[in-house]
Amino acid sequence: MGMDDVHCFNPCADERWSRFLSHREHASVFHTPGWLEALRRTYGYEPIVYTTSPRGTELSDGLLFCRINTWLSGRRLVSVPFSDHAAILTDDADILREIFSVVRGQVNSKACKYVEIRPTARPITTPDGFAQSSRFYWHKLALDKDLYSLHKSFHRDCIQRKIKRAEREKLTYAEGRSEELLHQFYRLFLVTHSRHGTPPQPMSWFRNLMQCMGDQLQMRIASKNGVPVASIITLTYKQSMVYKYGCSDARYHNLGGTIFLFWQAIQEAKDAGLQEFDLGRSDCDNAGLIGFKEHWKAERSTLEYWRYPCESKPYSNRRNIKLARKVISRLPAVALPSVGRLLYRHMG
Repeated sequence: MGMDDVHCFNPCADERWSRFLSHREHASVFHTPGWLEALRRTYGYEPIVYTTSPRGTELSDGLLFCRINTWLSGRRLVSVPFSDHAAILTDDADILREIFSVVRGQVNSKACKYVEIRPTARPITTPDGFAQSSRFYWHKLALDKDLYSLHKSFHRDCIQRKIKRAEREKLTYAEGRSEELLHQFYRLFLVTHSRHGTPPQPMSWFRNLMQCMGDQLQMRIASKNGVPVASIITLTYKQSMVYKYGCSDARYHNLGGTIFLFWQAIQEAKDAGLQEFDLGRSDCDNAGLIGFKEHWKAERSTLEYWRYPCESKPYSNRRNIKLARKVISRLPAVALPSVGRLLYRHMG
């Protein structure tokens, strides 16, 4: 097998990709054409898959990337932008070696500055020439218990009592994909990012996600006396429900709105026969977020992102978010979407 045996294609335009994902155990919502099309529409990223399967044949393997090309961050291959993880969808070491050789060639030929891969936590050897670029914790809650046992496993003070508080407060619950719910979510999203001093992703990203993901995406809103107090967005694919975005109004945190929404989502995932509730990644030094996820008795594993070449300096989202915070702290909330539109295309 040589480099001529590696082919590439657009997974949003090739029906083989969806069929391939349907029978790959580790395929996630971040591999799907819906997620990739939303990235393309919002940020102009070009999805591409490298495979050893020739055109006209069914796929037996695939390594997914998006090409990013901006004046600020340059040309990069990222697998996959704004995802928590994107598993490598082959276990054949020889095939991986050939595909990684072709991908490294993109850097060596100056077609891109560097390559970043965001594999899942399953044991795969770091490919030749790549090195760890980032490290995160990843939490998943197994849904193999009945609802009563799940509830009893949650932290008594931090979770169980707050669920009861939300019920006593008679918080109302709405879910769906309507334009009204989208605007309620985004108002809370702006409030949350203003509070944290971080740039929000633009409304167009969430609208495109809603359109491209279809009923795989659900917005969930908790309200008190008609006032939205917390919201989350979940994505469902195969046997997993993924918590992806959350926001809230700090004035109502004592009502337990966010925890109420998590519990509603977990119950619905369980009722749908799903196997896991994916709480996503956390920075390893974010003790508060890690603690919140572990109060749900979610299992922790480690994600290690890789990049090539080893000596290259990757585009630093954290550095640019730090700079953005200084600017955002001086801006009114109404100006934040404009900042997000400018920044996020470069951040993938």
